[in-house]
Amino acid sequence: MIRVGVVGCGAIGTEICKAVDTSIPGMKLYAIYDKHEDSVKNALASLVNSHPRVLDVPEMVLEVDMVVECASQSAVYEVVPMALKAKCDVLVASIGAFVDAELFDEVLSIAKENSCNIYLPSGAICGIDGLRSASIAGIDSVSLTTEKAPRGLAGAPYIIENNIDLDSITDKTLIFEGTAAEAVKAFPANVNVAATLSIAGIGFKKTHVRIFANPDITRNIHEITVKGDFGSFTNRIENVPSPINPKTSYLAALSLIATLKKISNPLQLGT
Repeated sequence: MIRVGVVGCGAIGTEICKAVDTSIPGMKLYAIYDKHEDSVKNALASLVNSHPRVLDVPEMVLEVDMVVECASQSAVYEVVPMALKAKCDVLVASIGAFVDAELFDEVLSIAKENSCNIYLPSGAICGIDGLRSASIAGIDSVSLTTEKAPRGLAGAPYIIENNIDLDSITDKTLIFEGTAAEAVKAFPANVNVAATLSIAGIGFKKTHVRIFANPDITRNIHEITVKGDFGSFTNRIENVPSPINPKTSYLAALSLIATLKKISNPLQLGT
């Protein structure tokens, strides 16, 4: 039985807790943590079978086999190295933190030293298996175009720093264009998918990102185009936003749950 600890009990973390509680054989929800007491209470209230302990991260990593990070990019700096040093496997939701190459190299080094695994889910996009396969031969370009309702971009550092009035947007408007390295820092709660694409493909500095605010849509849209020696592919994902947090797509939570089920399943499907 794999003892699971969940750090971050927001929209994604609560869905993870519920899934481990009811539908992932071989895993037990052993501990949870969130700096917000209400989030912990809500997560606990959603459970049917489990009675996890509420533990701070330093205590949690000593008692579980796997830590699931669902908190924030800033939390990754503390949670992931600490968990790996305690010989826990780690599933990371806030992949955008790995735009910091030093952090990424550090966690890989610790994982190798302690024979641990770091799992990075596909998140709110499709096509990562094809991108990884294409990278074997060579990739020329990877681009991501994201559209969200203006409220889904609220609070992003880029919005605040540039004094963008989201309420005044009445038509589809280009808000940002640049590299994935720039995008994941400017919109840490919105485009973790850009980080996933970068790690699977040609890196943060070569992956091109555009972000639109569109008041006429109710779904979070990601369109990805990849070109390389293999040919090319384009996919478009229209995600239903989480009812708890419109910045997050429901598919992101489902991706983490699918990853946990894959870990516990002897049958491994896909690249």
